[in-house]
Amino acid sequence: METTMSRTRTWRSVIVAAMLLPFATACGTGSSENAMSVMVDVGYLPKHAPFFAAVDRGFFGEEGLDVTIMPGSGSGNTVAAVDTGKVDVGWADFGVTVLNQGRGAQVTQVNLLQARSAYAVVAMSDGNIHDWDDLKGKTVATEGAGAMTSMWPLALSRLGLAEQDVNVVHATSSAKIPGLLSKQWDANLALSVSDAPAIDALGKVPVVLKWSDIGIDLYGNGLIVSNEQLRSNPDRVKRFNRAMQRAYLWSCEHPEEAADSFHKEVQGYETRTVVLALDEQCALNQQVGEEDVPFGRMTDAGVQQMIDVSREFLGLDPNTTLNPAQVYSNDYLDPVSSDDIAVP
Repeated sequence: METTMSRTRTWRSVIVAAMLLPFATACGTGSSENAMSVMVDVGYLPKHAPFFAAVDRGFFGEEGLDVTIMPGSGSGNTVAAVDTGKVDVGWADFGVTVLNQGRGAQVTQVNLLQARSAYAVVAMSDGNIHDWDDLKGKTVATEGAGAMTSMWPLALSRLGLAEQDVNVVHATSSAKIPGLLSKQWDANLALSVSDAPAIDALGKVPVVLKWSDIGIDLYGNGLIVSNEQLRSNPDRVKRFNRAMQRAYLWSCEHPEEAADSFHKEVQGYETRTVVLALDEQCALNQQVGEEDVPFGRMTDAGVQQMIDVSREFLGLDPNTTLNPAQVYSNDYLDPVSSDDIAVP
């Protein structure tokens, strides 16, 4: 029987392999005006299955688009790649997008695929944390100084805890799950769509405490394009959005088939793991209380909330005049319902 340690090594190898994949996952690699490149936020993970389904199942092709999917290396790098014209579309953390817009990035968010943040505290069912009440006095691991780490004091304040009530240690991305398994710490600050499926893939049961459940219901990842592209080729952006939304909602309804599309490009993940990641992902489609807001659309209030949080926690210049109209646009979205989506 495979040991936990060997499964951990396997999982780490899968992550490295995904990050080293060639930048070419596409229905073609032509150079026509309908050829587009998309960079996701990090190296390929099961949460990215809808992007692969959009290519493999013909959703992009139906719109006459020739799309290449590329791995990322952090949302900040994805925003920069879009801003400098290296790629046409980026999928990035909304807080990171706002921060970079405030620093001059000429990009616009045009599609909100995660209406809720995936930020979470992820622990093990055989550990010491099972609810938010268990957090005091425990040790939590996080990576560097990313957006989630910077916003951790906000989560603590919602729990009525001081920063000294929870011991925070820093770990590399590849060390977080092995450290949790070996009980070097009690939990990880992590994305529910990433770490929960990773733990499940190792035969363990994750405990997922979502920040949204304590009132931190912020926008999550969305699609960004350059302002120049919006001026020069708005119709192409509309077609891309339509295809991506249809593929995303189709994947939520057909997770095992979406997993098959993912497996054609990324090996090493079981179907169960991809399906679990999609379940976590699709649970973020709409905010509580905003179910009447069409999928993918943003509101001034939701965007302003992130601008305010970015000022307080992420380092956005408090004197910036950044406002919602400079951050996002719903003009490139058509209403899409999962009720009438079929594979082209």
